Amino acid sequence: MKNTHIKIALFSMGLTTLVSCNKIKDFGDTNTNPTAITTPATYAILTNVESGISGWAKDGAASAWIQYSSETQYPSEGIYDVTTTYFGFGTYSGTLLNLKTIIDKNNNPDEVAAARVLTQYVYWHLTDALGDIPYSQAFASKTPAYDKQEDIYKGMIKELKAAKAQFANTGGLKGDILNGGDVNKWIKFANSLRAMMAIQLTKRYPGATDYAATEFKAALADGVIDNNTDNIKLVFPGGSFKNPYWSDYDGARDNGESTTIYAMLANLGDNRHAAFGTSAKPVPFGLKEASINDWIKNNVGWSHLMADNQRLETSPVYMLTASQLYVARAEAAVRGWTSENKTAMLVAGVNASFAQWGLALPPASYFTQSGVVLDGTNDIKKVAEQAFLAGFPNGRAGWNVWRRTGYPVLTNAPDPLNAAHTTIPRRYIYTPATASTFSEYSLNAANVNAAVAKLVPAADQPESKIWWDQ
Repeated sequence: MKNTHIKIALFSMGLTTLVSCNKIKDFGDTNTNPTAITTPATYAILTNVESGISGWAKDGAASAWIQYSSETQYPSEGIYDVTTTYFGFGTYSGTLLNLKTIIDKNNNPDEVAAARVLTQYVYWHLTDALGDIPYSQAFASKTPAYDKQEDIYKGMIKELKAAKAQFANTGGLKGDILNGGDVNKWIKFANSLRAMMAIQLTKRYPGATDYAATEFKAALADGVIDNNTDNIKLVFPGGSFKNPYWSDYDGARDNGESTTIYAMLANLGDNRHAAFGTSAKPVPFGLKEASINDWIKNNVGWSHLMADNQRLETSPVYMLTASQLYVARAEAAVRGWTSENKTAMLVAGVNASFAQWGLALPPASYFTQSGVVLDGTNDIKKVAEQAFLAGFPNGRAGWNVWRRTGYPVLTNAPDPLNAAHTTIPRRYIYTPATASTFSEYSLNAANVNAAVAKLVPAADQPESKIWWDQ
């Protein structure tokens, strides 16, 4: 059967776990459990959070929406079955609360700063998926207000600056399986997140002197990821802790390489197909079950999503890479945000992507073809398409590029499940009251409705646009 997609957790119900009973002072320590852990091993909490962080860098639904992947059995997301693509209940009471515990209970500046960086990474994914979410009041109320996305973005960038400044490199960063305790990599991670957040705001702040350009340049000045050795990735040891893409083919046949991504690569003569798929038979996207079952039956040897050697039990999952940063820098140069050489940045980004996948670098002729060369004709389209390729297979990365720029130009699923939802989703929906007892609508109705009112159109639908997409 099709692997169940992880429903990433959300909001208000989780906050009730933070409200404890007042101590009954008249009875001294009668209610104190002498065996309770009052000083948590925060390094173990950090390890636990990091061990699940790759789920944020996968986003299988978005991968199907933007046609990195095509569902090869039991199709749902790829044909816009929105009832299964909502965020549920436990990120606030799980991941974010765990990170808050590290921040509140640990005195080591490096461990606290790392937790602050990861906190903003998680909030970034939540707000980009939904729009307005609880941020400034998240742990201060059982019915927190939903911050405006503009305020969330500015808050995240401000917090990442503060976290970067807090790193002291004291050697006390334990439990870090993401960056191996390397404070310099954490600092580059924080700065790189700032840059990627800034570039995400081009619809709202397009100008070279606007907020986004100013913050992008500040992040560059502080130092971003600029080589593959500093890529942020989670490496899996195998055994009981396996790469999630490997699991997609463990007794199942869930995802194929989409015809869309295959055609993009073929049109450019781009050898990244050697890493992105397994054969020259890409899978058509957006077909209902009967149709895709017939196609699979008649096309033995169809292309799986990612080459076999790229989804071993021990393969890494990339969260943020030099390739993504260089292509963002190329776009910033095209937009006039920086004085960097746009072609040099694009070449560096493409080369870093090839090297990341263990492939020989493309020939010089790759960069002079009409679909790649930055000659002043459709340069935003060209850098956006390279950003889309650099983000593979991270569905969220590609979805963000497409929503923000309109590139690559994508065709809607030919066989949508529901006549009311026939276009590529632009957001997840808040948890419907009919889907969970822990729905935002059941527990925090006034605030979630206020958040919905800011969408365009003002309806909790996947077709509505969040603030930076308007």
